[in-house]
Amino acid sequence: MMTAVFSADPATGCRPGAFGNATHLICRACGAHSPLGPFYACMECFGPLEVGYAFPTITHAEIEAGPKSIWRYAPLLPVPADISTFRSTDPGFTRLVDARQLADDIGLRQLWVKDDTGNPTHSFKDRVVAVALSAARELGLQVLACPSTGNLANAVAAAAARAGIKSVVLVPENLEKQKILASAVYDTTLIAVHGSYDDVNKLASEIAAEEEGWAFVNVNVRPYYAEGSKTLAFEIAEQLGWRLPDQVVIPVASGSQLTKIDKGFAELIKLGLVEEKPYKIYGAQATGCSPVAHAYREGWDIVQPVKPNTIAKSLAIGNPADGPYVLDVVRRTGGAIADIDDDTVVANIQRLARTEGIFAETAGGVTVGVTAKLVADGLLDPDQETVLINSGDGLKTLDAVADRVGPKTTIPPRYEAFTEFWKARG
Repeated sequence: MMTAVFSADPATGCRPGAFGNATHLICRACGAHSPLGPFYACMECFGPLEVGYAFPTITHAEIEAGPKSIWRYAPLLPVPADISTFRSTDPGFTRLVDARQLADDIGLRQLWVKDDTGNPTHSFKDRVVAVALSAARELGLQVLACPSTGNLANAVAAAAARAGIKSVVLVPENLEKQKILASAVYDTTLIAVHGSYDDVNKLASEIAAEEEGWAFVNVNVRPYYAEGSKTLAFEIAEQLGWRLPDQVVIPVASGSQLTKIDKGFAELIKLGLVEEKPYKIYGAQATGCSPVAHAYREGWDIVQPVKPNTIAKSLAIGNPADGPYVLDVVRRTGGAIADIDDDTVVANIQRLARTEGIFAETAGGVTVGVTAKLVADGLLDPDQETVLINSGDGLKTLDAVADRVGPKTTIPPRYEAFTEFWKARG
């Protein structure tokens, strides 16, 4: 059971230092402050909350002396100093791949792929769930839960199994079979729900409001959960030698990953851990669920919900919670948001695999394809150093390429048959 033993801090109800250098929650809409706790909506305006900090001086050496996981950045997260002593999946510190052949294929001078398929459940969701699990533990919550488009379900089920606590995950019934099995194997309580992700999310919000002791990682502990995405920014900067790239292309589902990477870069600058410089942030969506890209093109400040219809199910959130904030970040940094159709998504899964040996899920195909489109449209500078995020493993979305790839031929087990094929192949 997830039971904390401590003398409660009267301000938070938790043990002292439960949230590290985090000091409060702040409304992203009106700026009102709230105490740390299982809160996600502002009491003044019902706007979304995020975590505020009072950072001490932090050095490169202190970070580099930490574990090779996201916990090396613990002073920059809402987690206790002893976080690495608790059982978690210890995600993070995934590779930053020098993608020279993909760069040549797209027409970029310098391209890196931040490849988060190396996380324990093969997607970036392990990062955010690890931070949410810490918050749940410190708040004394007993059940780890989520609505999910698949990757989050995998990460919650695995993290809960590792921590020895109960988990409940809710997914759309039409989710890819690979992602359903990759959650069920951890013996979580997996519930398939009729409808889209947005229907599942609505149900989760109702459950979170009624059931005490539950930590819906992306609902009632969302402010902490979202902070996990900052570690992508921290790792990119550290792996580039403590400097920021010129341009970053990020897939957009809820939009939280994009806004938190921007927040992570800003915190590194504020703390003097990287030199301040301009950077541009770009968003990538599939055309079949592209409400943020549409709002960007139309010049809107709001995002109109849509009903998703795309093979990129991990990005299929028709009413993205961080949509307006994505627009703010992209416009402020001078980036852009674009979308591509499903055929182009599949072609770019193959493109990344063919050029760099990286098998991405559909979200990765979206990001690669949108990067190429942005270059072709003159919206992304080909001479600037660019990083794109590959957020999940292609083994989770095999159906996307099932009718595109396979054996080049089928032959009997004789050398003559092989040589006949090989000569014909040229």
